[in-house]
Amino acid sequence: MITRSAHEMSSAMVSGEITSQELTKAHLDRISAVDKEVHAFLHVDTEGAMSQAKAVDEARARGEKLGPLAGVPLALKDVLVQKGIPTTCGSKILEGWRPPYDATVVTRLKNAGIVILGKTNMDEFAMGSSTENSAYGPTHNPWDLSRIPGGSGGGSSASLAAFQAPLAIGTDTGGSIRQPAAVTGTVGVKPTYGGVSRYGLVAFSSSLDQAGPCARTVLDAALLHEVIAGHDPKDATSIDSPVPQVVAAARSGDVKGMKIGVVKELNGDGYQAGVRSRFEESLELLAKAGAEIVEVSCPNFEYALAAYYLIAPSECSSNLARFDAMRYGLRVGDSDGASAESVMNLTREVGFGREVKRRIILGTYALSSGYFDAYYGSAQKVRTLIMQDFTKAFTKADVLVSPTSPTTAFKIGEKANDPLAMYLNDIATIPVNMAGIGGMSVPSGLAPEDNLPVGFQIMAPAMQDQRMYSVGASLEASLLSQWGAPLLSKIPALAGSK
Repeated sequence: MITRSAHEMSSAMVSGEITSQELTKAHLDRISAVDKEVHAFLHVDTEGAMSQAKAVDEARARGEKLGPLAGVPLALKDVLVQKGIPTTCGSKILEGWRPPYDATVVTRLKNAGIVILGKTNMDEFAMGSSTENSAYGPTHNPWDLSRIPGGSGGGSSASLAAFQAPLAIGTDTGGSIRQPAAVTGTVGVKPTYGGVSRYGLVAFSSSLDQAGPCARTVLDAALLHEVIAGHDPKDATSIDSPVPQVVAAARSGDVKGMKIGVVKELNGDGYQAGVRSRFEESLELLAKAGAEIVEVSCPNFEYALAAYYLIAPSECSSNLARFDAMRYGLRVGDSDGASAESVMNLTREVGFGREVKRRIILGTYALSSGYFDAYYGSAQKVRTLIMQDFTKAFTKADVLVSPTSPTTAFKIGEKANDPLAMYLNDIATIPVNMAGIGGMSVPSGLAPEDNLPVGFQIMAPAMQDQRMYSVGASLEASLLSQWGAPLLSKIPALAGSK
């Protein structure tokens, strides 16, 4: 049962084949069996999950009308607050903190009857592409336990690939949903900025952060997207307009007559040979399904990475100033006579990891007097140029596509001491966040040289997220027909314990 899709699990509960309590227990047992190897979870809420499942079963027995995902378990990235449940953001500085309120995303999950299994591991404060920056140790990729599961949301993606949960929530600031999806053979969606509330999402970079659905199928992602999306008056950046018809698009998967634009600047040198070959094969499948493939140019994308690493650290240096040891979380050096300044300095030295400190320093410098216009101001001008590139490209194509990540999953520790090499993992995903549009990664097969998953990225105009789901569902159906079974059925690691 745990290897089925979320919508199949839902159907099984509706038919009486299984209860939510039985399904939740099966996933909790799976976590207990394999998470010592995978380390996808930072906190498992066994009691809370079983209580939520019981409530769904009782509501179903009373004949109440329930949502399409009611009773289905989910893994929640540890950057979204959940009342009374430890929320660390992968950092020692928040160790032991239990929020007094729920994020809007969490409220909507609970209202939909979705069972929250626990909180997943992540790069500290979502800063990283490998989940190696977690203060609680790295997560391992279920395809090969010696490799990274992507980042910053590697715990969420690994939980899906290891069959510990059928659904997960991630957040995406520069690719933190899509890149982990690519390297674990799962589906990850960054909705249009403002399409999903950021209330209760612990901020890294406020103008870039976006929560979104993670799943094993495109339809599952769409069903979850519909649950968490929509206007929220608690979030000033929330878009007050109808949620795109993502579920209908995922069910149809119709790309006949669509123009699919291949971004020239995201399909050049620097990509692993197997990544490129799977990408080209996916384009051929979409063309056979009735889409027209065209090439588009976005010349300012080459500056996206540099601009991102000025904007994101600048906003991070401001957002993380709140962790001052005075109000919540870790406090170090609080002895008689110690000054607030010394306590703050000692706590931040111990509580923040190396990558977080690096980005705070970068951001503080970029915002400092005499440098603001030269760095942060210039980066925002580049951001505008990137947005204009997208606008022009979308006059020629309905969606844009590229490989999601330039390589398959690399070995844990391989790039840990080379920040630039690590940052380059997000070279294809960052432009989407800079423009605030929607982006999706769907599996496109295994790279022949290492037999590891490859992702296919789909980008759509703002609030046209349904276009991504149409293309993603079409490609998924074509590949499923070709493979004869879901990609994750080919996973070698942990196979004996499924």
